[in-house]
Amino acid sequence: MVIRLRDVSKTYKEGPVEVAALRGMSLEIASQSFTMVVGPSGSGKTTLLNLIGCIDTPTAGNIEIDGHDVASLDDRSVTEFRARKIGFIFQHFNLVPVLSALENVEYALLLSKISATRRREATLAMLKSVGLYEQRNQRPNQLSGGQKQRVAIARALVKEPTIVLADEPTANLDSQTGASIVELMREMQSRSQTTFVFSTHDPQLMRHAEDTFTIRDGALVDHRRGMAQ
Repeated sequence: MVIRLRDVSKTYKEGPVEVAALRGMSLEIASQSFTMVVGPSGSGKTTLLNLIGCIDTPTAGNIEIDGHDVASLDDRSVTEFRARKIGFIFQHFNLVPVLSALENVEYALLLSKISATRRREATLAMLKSVGLYEQRNQRPNQLSGGQKQRVAIARALVKEPTIVLADEPTANLDSQTGASIVELMREMQSRSQTTFVFSTHDPQLMRHAEDTFTIRDGALVDHRRGMAQ
């Protein structure tokens, strides 16, 4: 298992009020899987991804990522761990508007210790893989929604992470473009043997699930294994 949560809770304070986003959640996610986290809005899906992605820390419980107890890492180590091990794909793409497609993807490698030449080679190869080599010098405002998401996928995968976390990656795309993005992520996951974890409401994405965790009100209420039909 590449991800293990044990009795994880996350509580936020909103003024004098404490809001429980996750309540004693325990789950395991297999390596090299295509895993979905589903549930209604406000159920805790994004909080869960933020904890797995080391963007946030739990109020209680233990999180193990790729054999590492992430709570035991200091701030610098967490930043380095996240940069090496985890890629992110967001609903709103989160591309840097003043950078070209090539520069947005290469940006993910700037914390790595590889040479500038190797960074550029890896970036161009990844842009070819997602079908955007010809658009490499275009900025985000010159790209369609589907092309922006392809750049985001390339950026997430170029550093060869162990885990890719995708928060509603098809939510801002029309159904046809969304379907092509799902197929691309499935192809890239199969090729790279990376673990993909999705927060999603998208039925066409959920049909590709190898594991599905359903959460409601911050608690795990169902877990189903096997490719959905």
